[in-house]
Amino acid sequence: MRNRSTILLFALLTCIILSACGGQGATVTSTSQIPPTELVSPLSPLATPLESPIPTLIAFEPFDGGKAMEFARDQMDFGPRPTGSEAGRLTGAYIARRLAEFGWQVEEQPFEYLDTPARNILAARGEGSLILLGAHYDTRRRADRDPIDPTQPVPGANDGASGVAVLLELARVLNVEATGHRIQLAFFDAEDNGRLDGWDWIAGSRYMADHLQENPSLMVLVDMIGDADQQIYWESNSDPALRERLWTIAAELGYGDHFPPQVKHTMLDDHVPFLQRGIPAVDIIDFDYPYWHTTEDTIDKISAASLERVGRTLQVWLERGAP
Repeated sequence: MRNRSTILLFALLTCIILSACGGQGATVTSTSQIPPTELVSPLSPLATPLESPIPTLIAFEPFDGGKAMEFARDQMDFGPRPTGSEAGRLTGAYIARRLAEFGWQVEEQPFEYLDTPARNILAARGEGSLILLGAHYDTRRRADRDPIDPTQPVPGANDGASGVAVLLELARVLNVEATGHRIQLAFFDAEDNGRLDGWDWIAGSRYMADHLQENPSLMVLVDMIGDADQQIYWESNSDPALRERLWTIAAELGYGDHFPPQVKHTMLDDHVPFLQRGIPAVDIIDFDYPYWHTTEDTIDKISAASLERVGRTLQVWLERGAP
């Protein structure tokens, strides 16, 4: 009995030691130990896959406008984020790091526009036909509509940070399996410097649309949707059936006053390159924003409630199985 007890005690101690050490052959990955510049390198080849941690627990929950506001503030902390700037590079790395933390497979799509380095940040999860959601993360290099100082850059709270914040919060909470689709998130660069220094609009989304390896079945763009005085009308270039479907869900959720189902604006925006390829696409945009392309496009002009209305509408639409 004494020898047997000794053997059992030795075996127990061995198990405890192995468990404390993680077990033979076990590995631990922590994204907090990976610098953002290593997650996305501007010199990587086209659409290079990035390592994504495998989450041990995914807690599905409703879209949280407060959390989305945190993502907007994080972007604003970098300052203005024009294409090719250090702040733009850091913002792209931040987006990639967040997506990886939420368990998405992240890629970058570098390109050059008018001798300026740029890159789209892409992420995907799920199985089935592809649904694409997009937003741009760059900001305008000069506030040419500003009545006081049109030479200053645009801070980009609504025009840039708000759409990105909605997609990041969707990446955190969306039950992708419930959608029955493969979901792709695209964060476009080089969208917002049209008519400045010979630049055109929507260079990043044009580049992505021209290099698609798989056509999405649908595309939804979110742009300038954080205005605290939110009024999101139908955009006339958008696919009518998809547009009506989304606005109907918004009304069901009690957001009808903020989603008037009538056409008001016609936009050249990041959805257009996909429409031109025959892909049904919708631009969710609140273009009645007095601070557009001015230095007053600051964080106090957007609200968590506005971000939440858009995010929950998209979450319900997707988790019902779209389209």
